[in-house]
Parts: sequence; C-alpha cells; structure tokens
Amino acid sequence: MTVEYSRATCCTANMAASLVLKRWCASAVQTKGSRLERLRNSRAGAWCRGLLTDYKEACREAVVSAWERPFKASVYLGLLGGAWACCLTNPDDTSFEALLLESANQLGLLSPWIRSGISDGHVQSLVQLRNEGRLRYASLGVASLTYRADYDPTVSLYEARCSFLSVPWVELPDRVLDMGFAGRWWVLDSKMKDYDINEEEFKNLPPAMAAMLPPAAQETERIEKLHAESWKVLVMSQEDIEKEDGEKTAEESKCAGQEAQTETQAQL
Repeated sequence: MTVEYSRATCCTANMAASLVLKRWCASAVQTKGSRLERLRNSRAGAWCRGLLTDYKEACREAVVSAWERPFKASVYLGLLGGAWACCLTNPDDTSFEALLLESANQLGLLSPWIRSGISDGHVQSLVQLRNEGRLRYASLGVASLTYRADYDPTVSLYEARCSFLSVPWVELPDRVLDMGFAGRWWVLDSKMKDYDINEEEFKNLPPAMAAMLPPAAQETERIEKLHAESWKVLVMSQEDIEKEDGEKTAEESKCAGQEAQTETQAQL
C-alpha cells in the first residue's frame, strides 16, 4: 500500500507540474502577443508604419521615374557624383598654409630682380596676415574660402570681442583672398604663374622689341632638344674614324709638300 501510494503521489505531482508549465507558457505567449499588438497599435507604431510606407513609395516612384526618363536620371546622378567628388577633394586650411609656405620659399630662392612683383606682393601680404593671426578659413562643403579678419582670435580688445562691432557678412566678398575647389587654391596658383619673370624689366623695351612675339611652342621645343643633344657624348663608328684619319693624313702630306716647296724656293 505504501508503494502504491507513493507512486500515485508522484504521478499526481508530475501531472500538476506539467499543467502549471503549460499554463505558464500559454500566458507568456499571450502576454508577448498582447505587448506586440499594443506596440503596433500605438502612436509610435503607427508613425513608424507611415514613415516606412512613405519611404517605400518614394523609392518606388524614383525607380519608375528613372526607368521612364533615363537622361534626367543620369543628369541627377552626375550632379550628385560631382558634388560627392568635390566634397572629397575639398582642400583644407593645412593645404593652403603648406602651399603658401612653399610659394614663399620658391620666391625666396630668386633674386629680387628676377621674381615677379605680382607674385611676390600677393605672397608677402598673405604671409603677413598669417603671422598676424588674421588669416581665416571657412569650409562650404564643396568648396573652401580663405579670408582676412581684423583681429587675431586671441586678442582681448573690446573691438575684437564686441559682437555689435563685428564685421557683417555682407562685407565677406570683399575680404575673400582665395577659393579652394577640386583640390586646388585657384587664386594663389594663378598669382604664382610665371613667378620667375619680372614684368618690370620689359616695360622700358624699345617698341620694336616690345612688339616681338615670343617663340612658338614648337620652336621652343626644337631649341631645347638641340640644347639637350649638345650635351651628349660624341659617338663615332669605325668607318668615320678611318675616314677622318685618311683626311688628316692627306692634309698632313699636303702641308709637308708645301713646306718642302717653300724651303726649296728659299734655298734658290
């Protein structure tokens, strides 16, 4: 009787445990489903569904429009790609400072009588603004601007700190010194063109010489090629050497005959 009672008790306990587990799982599934339903039917869920629907519809319309008008789509893609390339190649203030110092070093290697006055004046003014702390930089995403300020940012003067005395944005175009675009600083590059030619030397030339045009590119290339060939080592073949030796021998024999004839005439 005791064994049967213990067996019955164990079976009853197992059945109760399995029943409790089934009810707990069912309640968990029901609670999870109810939470998802509440979240889906809430305002945030409705807003997210609307946003995803709008994006889906916009993407579908963009694909359909690109398929119907390929030329317009290619133009838009080209513009977006160009803007992206400009953003990647947009120069920063470090590149401008490096280019400025390099230009100043190039001009410093030349004599004042040779360097260009336009290049030297522009570079010297930029270097002075840099030394005074008045050279500023602004990035516009696809391009960059370098402009001059009235004061150094570390100055504690009232005129430099008062917001009512600051320079308005309307005067910014007059203060712009250079523009960076597509990996270049265009104004500084244009000022440094022919930096080793002093224009003042050619102002007092006679009218005939001033009216002379510079040589063409083909003529300059031909002269440079001849100059480069003049520095090459002379190479002679065996035939040329023998021919030159024969000419020297004939010339020496001719000179010897003339000398003998001269001596004979002198003796007579």
